[in-house]
Amino acid sequence: MKTKISLLLMLFFSICSVAQQLEINGIVTSESDGMPLPGVNIIVQGTSRGTTTDFDGKYIININRGEQIEFSYVGFITQTVTVENQSVINIVLQDDIASLSEVVVIGYGTQKKADVTGAITTIKSEDIAKTPNSNVVQSLQGKVAGVQVVSNGSPGSSPTIRVRGVSSFRGGNNPLYVVDGMFYDEIDFLDSSQIETISVLKDASSISIFGQRGVNGVIIIETKNGKQEQKPVFTYNGFTGYQNAQNVVKMANAEQFTTMAYESGSQADIEFVENAIQRFGRSRINPNIPDVNTDWYKEILRVAPISSHSIGVAGGSEKTTYSVNASYFSQDGILDMKNEYERFNIQSNIQIDLSDRLTVGTNAIFSNATKYNPENGAWFQAYFAVPILPVFDETNMDATPIPYADASLLGYRSAQNPFPAMTFNNNQLKIRKVLTSMFLEYDLIPDKLKFKTSYSHDYSTISERNVRLPYFISGQSQRETSNIRRAENKYSNQIWDNTLTYTDDFGEHNLTVLAGSSYRDQQQNLFNATGNDIQGIGLESSWYLDFADPTTFSDQVNEIGDRFYSFAVFSRLEYSFKDRYLLNATIRHEGDGRFPEKLWVTTPSVGLGWVVSNENFMENSGLFNFLKLRASWGQLANGSLGGSTGTNTISTLVTSIGDTPTNGFLATSTFRNLIREILEETNFGISTRLFDNKLNLEVDYYIRDTKDLVLPRQVPIISQTVDDNIGEMRNQGLEVAANWSQNINDNWSFSVGGNITTLKNEITQIDSDQGYFDTGSAAFRQRLIVGEPVNAFFGWEVDGVYQNEAQVAADPTAQNELTAIQNQLVPGDFIYKDQNNDGVIDAEDRVVLGSYLPSFSYGGNLNVSYKNFDLSVAVSGQTGNKILNRKRGEVIFTNDTNIDAEYAINRWHGEGTSNSYPSSEGRRKAWNQRMSSFFVEDGSYFRVQNIQLAYTIPAKALGGENMPEVRLTCTAERPITIFSYNGFDPEVNDGVDRQTYPVPAVYTFGINIKI
Repeated sequence: MKTKISLLLMLFFSICSVAQQLEINGIVTSESDGMPLPGVNIIVQGTSRGTTTDFDGKYIININRGEQIEFSYVGFITQTVTVENQSVINIVLQDDIASLSEVVVIGYGTQKKADVTGAITTIKSEDIAKTPNSNVVQSLQGKVAGVQVVSNGSPGSSPTIRVRGVSSFRGGNNPLYVVDGMFYDEIDFLDSSQIETISVLKDASSISIFGQRGVNGVIIIETKNGKQEQKPVFTYNGFTGYQNAQNVVKMANAEQFTTMAYESGSQADIEFVENAIQRFGRSRINPNIPDVNTDWYKEILRVAPISSHSIGVAGGSEKTTYSVNASYFSQDGILDMKNEYERFNIQSNIQIDLSDRLTVGTNAIFSNATKYNPENGAWFQAYFAVPILPVFDETNMDATPIPYADASLLGYRSAQNPFPAMTFNNNQLKIRKVLTSMFLEYDLIPDKLKFKTSYSHDYSTISERNVRLPYFISGQSQRETSNIRRAENKYSNQIWDNTLTYTDDFGEHNLTVLAGSSYRDQQQNLFNATGNDIQGIGLESSWYLDFADPTTFSDQVNEIGDRFYSFAVFSRLEYSFKDRYLLNATIRHEGDGRFPEKLWVTTPSVGLGWVVSNENFMENSGLFNFLKLRASWGQLANGSLGGSTGTNTISTLVTSIGDTPTNGFLATSTFRNLIREILEETNFGISTRLFDNKLNLEVDYYIRDTKDLVLPRQVPIISQTVDDNIGEMRNQGLEVAANWSQNINDNWSFSVGGNITTLKNEITQIDSDQGYFDTGSAAFRQRLIVGEPVNAFFGWEVDGVYQNEAQVAADPTAQNELTAIQNQLVPGDFIYKDQNNDGVIDAEDRVVLGSYLPSFSYGGNLNVSYKNFDLSVAVSGQTGNKILNRKRGEVIFTNDTNIDAEYAINRWHGEGTSNSYPSSEGRRKAWNQRMSSFFVEDGSYFRVQNIQLAYTIPAKALGGENMPEVRLTCTAERPITIFSYNGFDPEVNDGVDRQTYPVPAVYTFGINIKI
C-alpha cells in the first residue's frame, strides 16, 4: 500500500504547466462580508484557459493583453474584466439572491435558496475537511441544528445520526444518504477531501419526494468535480496524527479496594485479599495490602496513529468535465489489540455534453477496506478487574501460551483479566464496495422540458473471519480447542429513476413541474459456517474452514437471503409569483412488496413561502436585506420495518382423557401483517439576512407525529409479545442557527456562528389495557409510557443515605414490617422516596428517571483570518439527557469486583461522610442495588469540538504559477470535553453504558497541495 502511495505522489509532483505572456494575480472576496471566496471559476473568455481561486480566494493566471477574464461563482453575479496593463486584479463579487439559491440541492434537482419553503441546511467543503475521521458525517456534529451526532470511537465504525429525534421504536432512525444521486444507508466509503457540500433535509416537505426511505431525514452529498473550460488541477490532501483516550475513568486503587473489602464485612472478600498477599507479596508502603496496584484501563489503552492521503485530478473542456481521485485511510484503535481499520478508494466522475441537448455522465467508486473488530468486552472487564491482580502471573505455571494472571486463582468468581480475550481473538472483516451510477439527460424542448434517466447499483460484500485461538489460564479462563467462523454477506441495491422536468417563466410567474418514477430491487444473501479444532492454528495461512475438523460443522452452517422490490411514482410543483409568493407541493405513490396488508401508500406534502423583503413596503428597510417566512406540512411512510411479525406454531402435548394418556397437538398463532408507520410533520420557519448581509438567521419550529407506531404487544395466555401498530409518538422542537461574517480590513476578517436545538419526545398513545410497556431488562428497567419519552429509564428515586440508627428508626418506610424483615436497613443504606406516601417502598414508588435523548443541544464556531493565517474553533454540547451507568449497576450480578474511585472516595463510612453513596457493606445489599436514580446519571456535556490553525503558502510565494499552492494545518479534534458523568465519554448511543468504546481526542498535522 505504501508503494502505491509513493508512486501516486511521484506522478503528482511531476506535473507542470506551460507559461504564458502576462501574469495576473489577485484575490476574490464577497461583497457582503468581505470573506475570501475559494473555488471561484476564472476563465479567459473564448479559450479553454482558466484556473480557480485557492483556499484564501487568491489566484494567478497568465493572459495576453486585451483578453477578458470572467469570474463566476455560484450564488454571486458573474463579473468580466478586460486586461490592459494591470498586474493585480482584485475582484469583489456581489451576492445574487436568486442565483445563490441554486446551490441548494433537493430531491431530483436543485432549487433557488430564496424559493425553499422547507428546512434545509448546507455545510461547505472547508468545514467538512476539518474533521479527521473515517466517516464524513462525523463533521456534522455541532454544526446543524436539529441533528444529533453520537460518535463511535471504534476504528471504521459509523456514528449514530438522528434528525429531529427518534421517529420509530422498531424501524431504526438512520437517515438516507444521497451521494451524487445514488441512494445509500451508509457512507463509510467516502473520502472527506472529495466532498463539495453536504445538505441536510429535515422536514417532511423537503423529504417527501424520496418516499419511505427518507422518513428519518435525508443527507445529500455532492462530491467534487471538474468544471468546463478548466485546465487540469492536481491536488493532494493528507494528514497524519495520533489518538488518545480522554477523561479516563479512575478506578479504585489497591489501597482503596482493600479498605472497602475490609469495611464490607465480607469474610470471603477479606480472604481474597489475603490470598493476593500470599501470592504476590506485601506492599512495602502499606504491608496490609498486596504488592500489586494495577490500573486496568491504563493497561488496555494505547496511543493510536491515524492518517489519510488523497490524490486527484479534476478539469474539463468545452464539452466535458471530469475528476479522478485515489485515497488511503488508516486508523488504529486505542484498545491495545488487533483493532484497526484500513481503506483504499478510487473514485471517478465524468460528464459529457454529446450535443447541445444531450448530456451523459457516470460516477464510480471502488472501496476496499479491512477492519479488525475490537473485543468490546474488554472495557467491561477492565472496569471490574480488581487492582490487586497483575496482568501477568509468573507463578501460574499451568498457563499457556502466555502466563496471564487470573482472579479466580485468588478465589474470585471470574477470571476478570481482559487480556486473554484481547490476545486470543481475531475478528477480521474485508469490506468491498462497487458503487456505480450513470445518467442520460435530454432537452426535449430546450430550456423548458427535460428528460432524465438514471441507474445506480450498490454492490457490497463483507467477508468475515472470526478466529478464536486456544489458551489455558485457569479453569475459569480457557479455550480448549480453536474455532473459526467464516461468513459472506452480499448486498445488492439497484435503483432506476426516470424524471421529466418542465420549467417556464411567464411574466412574473415562475413554474417548475417534475414527474417521475423510481424502481428499486434490493437483495441480500448471508452465508456462515463455523468449524472447530483448526490444524496448524499457529499459522494465519491455516485460518480457513478447510483446516478445521469437518465433523464439527454439523448444525453450524447457515444460509439465508431475501429480495424485495418497490416502485413509486411522484410529482412536484414549484411555483413563485413576483419572487415573493412561493408554493411547493409534492405527492408520492409508493408500493412495497413487504407490506401485503397495505401494498400502496400515498404521501402528500405542501410548502408555502413569503419573501417579505421583496415587498414594496420593505424597500427602505435598513435592517433586512432578505426576509422570508416559511410553512410546510407533509407525510412520510416508514419502509424500514418488516411487513409482518409473529409466528404460527404447532406443539405436541400429552393429556389424559378418561385416565388414558393421549397425544395431541396445540396450534398457536401470533402472526400478523403490519402496515407502514406514517410520519406527519408541520414546520414553520423564518430565513433572514440582516445588517448588510453580515448576519444570517434561520429559525424553525416543528411538530412531528408518528402514527401507527409499531410497539410490542402482550399476547394473553401464551405470555409472549408480538409487534403491532398500536401507538403514536411525537417529536417537537425549536431550531435556531445564526452566523455573523465581517471583513475588518484587507488583512483581518472573521465569522462567528451558533445553533441551538430543543427536543421534546413523548409517547402519545399506546393501545393496551395497561397503558405502558416494559423494555430494557428486569434489573435495569426502561418503560414506554404515555406522556413520557421513548424507552424512559424507570426506577426508584434516591432521597439520601441513612446516617445513624435514630434516622432509620424514625423512618416509617424503614420500619415497615416487610421492609424491615427483608432488608434490615442500617446506616449507610439508601433512603428511597415514598412517592405515594403509603409507608411502603415497593414497585408502585418507581418513577421516570429520565431519557437518553437530550432536550437541548447546541453548537458554535469562530473563524478568524489574518493574511495567510486562519484559525477556527468549534464547540458543541447538550443537556437534558441521562445515562444509565450499567457498569456500576451490575454489582447486582456479582459483588466481588472493583469499583470506580469516585465511589470509593465518596462512599458512606460514618455519619456525615456521604449522603449520596452507600457504604462498602451497603454496596453488596439488594436494597441498594435496585434500579434507581443513583445509577442514572446526568449526560450533559460541553466540548471543544475542533480547533484548527492553518497557513496558506500561495503559488506566487513559491516561485509563480507553475509552483504548487500549499496549505498547512494543525488540528485538534475533541481536545476538551467537560461533563459530570462517571465514564469515559457522555456520548452513549442508547443511553446504556456497559461496554461503550471511548471516543478519543485526535491531533493531526495536514498538508494540502494544489497545482
